Amino acid sequence: MKGRGYSVFVAIRKTKVPHHAESSTPGYIVGKEQIPPKGPTAQVAVGPQMLPRLLPHRHRLLLLLRTLPRAAARYAAEVEPCQRLCSTSSASSPSLSIWRRKKEMGKEGLMAVAQLKRLAALPPAGGHPRLEQFMRSHVSRLLRTDLLAVQAELLRQDHVILSMKIYGVVRKEIWYRPDMYFYRDMLYMLARNKKVDETRQVWADLKSEDVLFDQHTYGDIVRAFCDAGLIDLAMEIYEDMRSSPEPPLSLPFRVILKGLVPYPELREKIKQDFLELFPDMIVYDPPDSLSDVDDDFKFKF
Repeated sequence: MKGRGYSVFVAIRKTKVPHHAESSTPGYIVGKEQIPPKGPTAQVAVGPQMLPRLLPHRHRLLLLLRTLPRAAARYAAEVEPCQRLCSTSSASSPSLSIWRRKKEMGKEGLMAVAQLKRLAALPPAGGHPRLEQFMRSHVSRLLRTDLLAVQAELLRQDHVILSMKIYGVVRKEIWYRPDMYFYRDMLYMLARNKKVDETRQVWADLKSEDVLFDQHTYGDIVRAFCDAGLIDLAMEIYEDMRSSPEPPLSLPFRVILKGLVPYPELREKIKQDFLELFPDMIVYDPPDSLSDVDDDFKFKF
């Protein structure tokens, strides 16, 4: 390649002429052929590292483009094993339940909540034909994230009628899977609002789907119904807790015992069960003056 008054030879290296050579003039060797310099316009000997400096910009760009595929292949060969390890570890770790993730409501969800509350106020409460039509035409078309956010907002507002309607819609979705947290939140809301029939309906649904609570969740639910004054439901859930295959824990029993302070007879029964399961532990009985518990000290969810 020629340019700018000098010649460039690729893979040219400068060496000394062997002693046995007849020529006394030092020169440059390409392979096995000696090329002597010729005055001021002698060929310049360059190595591969000097070649990009002597090439025009266009040729340097072409050279760079030729080397990119090889560099990318070398990088992929180094990174691929790490990516495989990372993907394997992330796939093996359990994902967070959709009922425990943060519920971020979009514009569609906000509009649905406002319209649902407006239509639910029409007589008869919760049974207006326009409400049923809106449930079929709009609510059933919401995305999963929006539908879950709508349900969480209605539960937070203690809107029992609409929460039960969204509850039914969620259970019919194709992506629905029975989950402990889904039913736990429903039972908390129903306990706060002292709804017996709805609670029995939700409890029958979770039993039909073989949903199993852990011991801590059992204790919180029983405490919620005790604070709401629904002692019959609380004892039914407690009996289910005793028959659960989960190993018993002491903390849920203590939570229930604190909720049963206004009911000394039931508290004594739970206390005996607790001491049978944990004979090395002690239960402190409150003074008689604390039997009448103020609402401010009740367990909040």
